[in-house]
Amino acid sequence: MAEKNIAFEEFVGRVRQNQKYAQLTLSLVEQIAREELNNQKDWHSALKTTRTRLHRLTGAFLPPKINYAHLIDNLGLITKNNSDELQAFSKQAMRLHASTNERLPFLEHFFYICLESIGGVGSILDLACGLNPLAIPWMPLKENYSYLACDVVDPMVSFLNSFFSQTNQVGTAFVCNLFQEIPTQQVEVAYLLKLLPILDQIDPSISTRLLDELNADHVLISYPSKSLGGRSKGMKQTYSQHLQRITEGRNFHIQEFTFPNEIAYLLSR
Repeated sequence: MAEKNIAFEEFVGRVRQNQKYAQLTLSLVEQIAREELNNQKDWHSALKTTRTRLHRLTGAFLPPKINYAHLIDNLGLITKNNSDELQAFSKQAMRLHASTNERLPFLEHFFYICLESIGGVGSILDLACGLNPLAIPWMPLKENYSYLACDVVDPMVSFLNSFFSQTNQVGTAFVCNLFQEIPTQQVEVAYLLKLLPILDQIDPSISTRLLDELNADHVLISYPSKSLGGRSKGMKQTYSQHLQRITEGRNFHIQEFTFPNEIAYLLSR
């Protein structure tokens, strides 16, 4: 272990001095911090590598600070049952997260195309959801659907619960560190959208664990076909091989869907 010239609690506090990492659930920060204190020669190096890994997990996709209070205020301005106002708010808010922002140009088609073979979806579990629950107006859901969403960003989870309640969506958001606990609620569809390559950087076994432990009839997996910088060389082949590896021997029926900067696969048991 690195030389202990700093208390663990103080080290974690230094990591969380950065606003981006202060909003992450404490269990994730502590997990990465312990690993890097073990891996690095001193705590100064461990501090740098801890922040680098947390950035790759979440920081690259979020601005340093989202004004959730302002978003909640704007939610209150939406006229009850006004779908146009709700969609306008949702699209504007989704621009704040890189993953959902990239999907906006084809959002109206994405979920309907990917989930067409299922028909109306009755229940969804959205893992590491980001702001994706705001796309509910563009999903083919049954009238009496239920929506579960989890993420490691504490204030985002609180905002999503406000979104659900203020717009009368049947949903619940909760904090979840997937490296420590995989949700097992029974649902019709689980979303793993542009998630697996990120998780694999921390734990190469987690993709297969998710497929084995999720209690879902269908799993919608997607991969980016371009980087945040717009490069695409080799990404489709790399992620196609990744999907083949994690589904080998698991007897899924797999459908593939290609979009401008995203490739999606619907895995059905």
